[in-house]
Amino acid sequence: MTGWQTLLYKETLRFWKVGFQTVGAPVLTAVMYMLIFGHVLEGQVKVYGTLNYTAFLVPGLVMMSVLQNAFANSSSSLIQSKIMGSLVFLLLTPLSHWHWFFAYVGAAVARGLLVGTGVFIVTAYFGRPDFAHPLWIVLFAMLGASMLGALGVIAGLWSDKFDQMAAFQNFVIMPMTFLSGVFYSIHSLPPFWQTVSHLNPFFYLIDGFRYGFFGVSDVSPWLSLGIVSTALVIVSGIAVNMLRTGYKIRH
Repeated sequence: MTGWQTLLYKETLRFWKVGFQTVGAPVLTAVMYMLIFGHVLEGQVKVYGTLNYTAFLVPGLVMMSVLQNAFANSSSSLIQSKIMGSLVFLLLTPLSHWHWFFAYVGAAVARGLLVGTGVFIVTAYFGRPDFAHPLWIVLFAMLGASMLGALGVIAGLWSDKFDQMAAFQNFVIMPMTFLSGVFYSIHSLPPFWQTVSHLNPFFYLIDGFRYGFFGVSDVSPWLSLGIVSTALVIVSGIAVNMLRTGYKIRH
């Protein structure tokens, strides 16, 4: 293996060794959301005309799981390495900042997609959605996992302790995820909150991902693709620059 492939392998093994916690637990959480929201709102909420609410809920839960777990993987790995002091061994290697970036984000994508697949397999039992445009499903899943993996790198480098990491996740990632249309169509919101939702890049990830299943969405999938791609480039650029300068890891 080359250097970055070895680091990628190490990061993948890191979450796989505790798969019950890193993969099994998020799948169980998504099932609980499905049972609660699907049971309470089934028959009372109709979206996209006559679409079953439980089926509508499945893609949102899948993408939410992908995003949260991709972020958690790269961010937790970096903050743990910094606090435990093991990051110094990685600094001794001849790996470039690009190697670090591809390894950490690659492992985050692997975990995000693995959890998302598990969530889909389990939740599809309650309301199996269609596959109108499979390529859009794969594309937005990859873009979402990559963007949150890069955002996790930023959060992991910025944080000096677990409290800061928890604050980043609770006050940035969680609100953006839950206000992105996971459990509802934004057309059901008042005009002000519809405007706020359109400022959230997570909304375009979930809306484009849902388009791949049903062939309908709140906004054009091409618009979602453009916004998500732009956000990915910006977040990745910030993460790569922080790694290049050794932000909070070379002092």
